[in-house]
Amino acid sequence: MSSSFNNASDFTIEGDTYIHANNYYQYGEHYPKSSIEKLREHISAGALHDSNERCDAPKCHPETRVEVQKEMVSWIIDGDRDEATKEIMWVTGPAGTGKTAIMGSVSSTCQGEGILAATHFFSSFSGSADRRSKQYFVPTLAYQLVQHKPLSQVARQILSVIDRNPAIFERKLQVQFDQLILEPLRACRNHPGRLEWPKVILIDGLDECEADTVTRSKEDDQIEILSVLKEAASDPNFPFRIIIASRPEHAIMRFFVDVASSMTRELFLDEKYNPDADMMLFLESKFANIRRQCHLPSLWPREDVRQTLITNASGQFIYVATVGRFMEGSAKDPDQLLNQVLQLSNIMAGNHPLAPLDLLYTHILKSSPEPHLSVLWLNMIFRERYLDTSGSPEQILTPTEPPAPFVRWFLELYRGQASHAFRNLNSLVSTPSMEDRDSPYRLYHKSLVDFLQDRSRSGDLYVESRVVLEHMVDRYLDIWRSRAQEHSLTQAEDNSFFDNFFNHLIVLKDHPFDVSLVYPMPPKLQACQK
Repeated sequence: MSSSFNNASDFTIEGDTYIHANNYYQYGEHYPKSSIEKLREHISAGALHDSNERCDAPKCHPETRVEVQKEMVSWIIDGDRDEATKEIMWVTGPAGTGKTAIMGSVSSTCQGEGILAATHFFSSFSGSADRRSKQYFVPTLAYQLVQHKPLSQVARQILSVIDRNPAIFERKLQVQFDQLILEPLRACRNHPGRLEWPKVILIDGLDECEADTVTRSKEDDQIEILSVLKEAASDPNFPFRIIIASRPEHAIMRFFVDVASSMTRELFLDEKYNPDADMMLFLESKFANIRRQCHLPSLWPREDVRQTLITNASGQFIYVATVGRFMEGSAKDPDQLLNQVLQLSNIMAGNHPLAPLDLLYTHILKSSPEPHLSVLWLNMIFRERYLDTSGSPEQILTPTEPPAPFVRWFLELYRGQASHAFRNLNSLVSTPSMEDRDSPYRLYHKSLVDFLQDRSRSGDLYVESRVVLEHMVDRYLDIWRSRAQEHSLTQAEDNSFFDNFFNHLIVLKDHPFDVSLVYPMPPKLQACQK
């Protein structure tokens, strides 16, 4: 016979009469969530450097970027010995110079050395939507601090804050940082094991943090994050060095120059770190794989060919990475593929450092059976879409990365169109297998989004934002008319589709189409218009 007290804990029975139970729950009631569970609900798990979501993220090839990594790790460990001590390092450089790969590799090195406190890898073009929002930034850092055994006393303080104030996650960023991180650290400033604490927090892709509300710009949120980190680094009880990687965008650059220059060490990725030698090592590893697979001579390709590729790269690691994937991912004759790449350098492309990369992107996209279909799909999946109905751009959709099956069910006009659209694009897009029901399509580099958004770079492959939006709306209307019947989905697939459909529902407010053509209009769609 079951007891009435099966769900009770921490209770005593005195004599025959009195029962004291601190936690007594009726059968069927849910236990309250623990503090760590509440914290877990507010983190961006994909933003961790070693998350499954980042399993295909770039890392430095062995024996490359050695000097810059060595400089960063040396600063983390011995920066206090510098003549002018700096608390923050800003790693910056143009698009395509390998910042994220370097940050990923340094994170792994620091984790192996036991000096990594926390990481946060922002991303505006791949992975979970929460990786582009400041909302999850502080909880994600706090969650990682809780995991460290040497920080067990700090962890208890963090979890105690959540117990006392579960609404902390809805407070301003500065309040969150103060209460979840700074105050717990201050409370433990005299801890005898402080020397064993980790030493560094790494934040990558700050320029990819997007605005959470229409009343603020992404620059506002980025500067808010920087201001919080500057205040933390100024606190003598904050024991961690901070490394921030981003493009040298104007607002971020002005912050480091005008506001935080006295405490910031800038590390600019330029020719000082000899990127050409590293890129040559990278290419040689790719060529060695191709030689083994295709039984080519040991001197293939010629030295002048290799040097031409390095010259074309203009310090952009993204260029040699794309060339490597382009050649490894094709079953065609390696000499033919290499000649295709080399011929692009003979095209008049101007002096822009990204011109060779743009030509390579153009060449790969035009190798698709239907280039404009491929570009349209890339835009619909990855590019931010804008609608201009009043003379000024109005952002109406922040893209997310739904699972690949949902993308296929939603965008395909016929079965297999997705495979057709992405054929020959495996050097640009990571495509999940048909059996993978959870993973999204992913780009290897954000620079492809930059290319698609800039008419001066993409040329005749450029697609107007309105065209992308209109195609998306057409698909929504078609789906409501057909209820996805043309795809012959199973019941489970149908449920999955419409769950994702509402999660990624476009806002049709002020759209020029007459949405009353949809009949009957779903209640959720009606609510979305109000």
